[in-house]
Amino acid sequence: MAWRGVGKKGLNASLIRALASAPVGLSAGLNSSSTFDLAVKSLSASFKCVPGLSFSSFLRGSRYHKILKNEPLIRYFHASPELLARKGIEEELGLKVSKKKPKGKYSKRERSPPVVAPYVPKLKRTNKSLQERTVEIFDGMTLVELAKRTGEGIGVLQDILINVGESIDSEFHPLSIDIAELIAMEVGASVKRIHVSEGKEILPRPPVVTVMGHVDHGKTSLLDALRQTSVAANEAGGITQHLGAFVVSMQSGASITFLDTPGHAAFSAMRARGAAVTDIVVLVVAADDGVMPQTLEAISHAKAANVPIVVAVNKCDKPAANSERVKLQLASEGLLLEDMGGDIQLVEVSALKKTGLDNLEEALLLQAEVMNLKARVDGPAQAYVVEARLHKGRGPLATAIVKAGTLVCGQHVVVGSEWGRIRAIRDVVGNLAERATPAMPVEIEGLKGLPMAGDDIIVVQSEERARMLSAGRKKKFDRDRLLKISNGRAEELEQSEEVPQRAEMPIIVKADVQGTVQAVTDALRSLNSPQVFVNVVHVGVGPVCQSDVDLAQACGACIVGFNVKSPASSITMAATQAGIKILMHRVIYHLLEDIGNMIVEKAPGTFETQVAGEAEVLNIFEIKGKSKAKGGDVKIAGCRVIDGCVSKTATMRLLRSGEVVFEGPCASLKQEKHDVEKVGKGNECGLVLCNCDAFQIGDVIQCLEQVVRKPKFISSESGAVRIEC
Repeated sequence: MAWRGVGKKGLNASLIRALASAPVGLSAGLNSSSTFDLAVKSLSASFKCVPGLSFSSFLRGSRYHKILKNEPLIRYFHASPELLARKGIEEELGLKVSKKKPKGKYSKRERSPPVVAPYVPKLKRTNKSLQERTVEIFDGMTLVELAKRTGEGIGVLQDILINVGESIDSEFHPLSIDIAELIAMEVGASVKRIHVSEGKEILPRPPVVTVMGHVDHGKTSLLDALRQTSVAANEAGGITQHLGAFVVSMQSGASITFLDTPGHAAFSAMRARGAAVTDIVVLVVAADDGVMPQTLEAISHAKAANVPIVVAVNKCDKPAANSERVKLQLASEGLLLEDMGGDIQLVEVSALKKTGLDNLEEALLLQAEVMNLKARVDGPAQAYVVEARLHKGRGPLATAIVKAGTLVCGQHVVVGSEWGRIRAIRDVVGNLAERATPAMPVEIEGLKGLPMAGDDIIVVQSEERARMLSAGRKKKFDRDRLLKISNGRAEELEQSEEVPQRAEMPIIVKADVQGTVQAVTDALRSLNSPQVFVNVVHVGVGPVCQSDVDLAQACGACIVGFNVKSPASSITMAATQAGIKILMHRVIYHLLEDIGNMIVEKAPGTFETQVAGEAEVLNIFEIKGKSKAKGGDVKIAGCRVIDGCVSKTATMRLLRSGEVVFEGPCASLKQEKHDVEKVGKGNECGLVLCNCDAFQIGDVIQCLEQVVRKPKFISSESGAVRIEC
């Protein structure tokens, strides 16, 4: 009972000392599990006086293997349900004990310091791949289908749909084509509309025929002969510089819509637009001239648009006409004519004598009958802008051809990035009309801005929808333009070390119609060279105004007015005082020639080394030096100038058997004991070269000089121009 007053800590310490001082035999006997169990049972009864303590659990829960070096004790440690004894013994032995504090509401937690890691920015998703791919949309497509085509999530598209003020029941609800375009443009995709050609009323329509060919092959004269007019006589310089649309009533009673395209090389975009909207292409080839570059270009445009071709061999009345040569040239270009077993019709005509026109009409109507041209008459119209111009009193005007449906006066339309409400519709003669049917060229007015030639005309339901669609297209256009500029600047920075700096030539372009503005701009940009960069800073439709002069003064540009009225005297005086050039032209040849000459003058040119003269060594003279201070021995080459002239300030090159022996400056040049600067052909002189005295009789000394070579302006017979450096 002597243990009753002893605490747990004292008991633990006493037990440790007792076991530590135990005899060797006892310690050895405890190494077996049976002996250990008997010792535990014998000693457990004497510890019952201590409340809350079991000797067996205490012994098994402790780490006495550290003292006894007993391996089986490790197994008993895991079997103990009580850890109080283990905790007390480890504290007395000086072992570290992890003290876990209760996780209460107000307990303080020890937090490890934050790990400082480098900031890795999130990769932003670029829409460059999406912009390069065109997404086809149609009326009635669902949000799920639009998400698959654009590659965006349905949740993202739903947020955009809410922002545009639309709501749908589910992602499978059909969308209108306008809303689908807004959503696709918001995610940065390029959009192509797929219109449904089905309708309740489908009727035959007149064919749309585009007249294409080389410049001065008689395209406009042929149209004049068909419609009995004289448009070609009023053309500036005798060449067409606009894309015109006409309706011609044939002698058979049928009507055909003709598009007249320019043949000059600068108007390639106009020919491409004409081939894109046409049903049949009439390829005009002069019988005395044959196939030319723009003829081949017209063939490529027609093949790209998958449009059938009817060949009209014009000027067959001339003595030098050779139709068989034209047929062979066309066959060599892949056009299989009917005479050679193909399906392409060829008609020989003369626009001047008006012969063969009946055969041409019959060929066109036969081709149209084979194609079985029909169009939907009911429903909203789908139209195509052929040309656009700015009228002083009526505002922006767009010449368009209706593809399908009916265009009605008073409808809200979106044309490219512009919108408006149709205020008036006029036919090709200028008469007002209430509606326009398929294949009918009309001129519409009422747009808020000037559209681009080639834009589609889309009829929308309301003014709000028209405003929203126009704003979305403008935003998409600006975003693509900025991305293109940034990519161009990045490429320039990469190539800045290799490409020398170029002189900049800023130009402001003003023309009468939108298509001509694009053609002139493309032609001027084609004059870019490694030395001069043609920067078209501003383009516009209409005459030159005061704002153009102010802009030109700010950026140091010249103003080009093409086929527009001469500016007022006040504007001309202001431009003269500011030192600004205003070039007014009506013929594309003269315009490109003037700009080409200006580019040649402004170009810095390239430095080239050329041989200014040659001298042959006839004899060698040697002058002995008196001392090193006054100079050593000097060898003088007695020469005769055999070509050009020899200059003292130029670089000399010593040639022996055609190989360069030395190249360096001239130290002295004398003629008859007099120092001279130059020696002409046929004269004799004495030459001393710096650091060179290895002359031999028969050597040739060349006089080299640096010259600046300017680029050349080259114009071909086909009308193509370029700057050759």
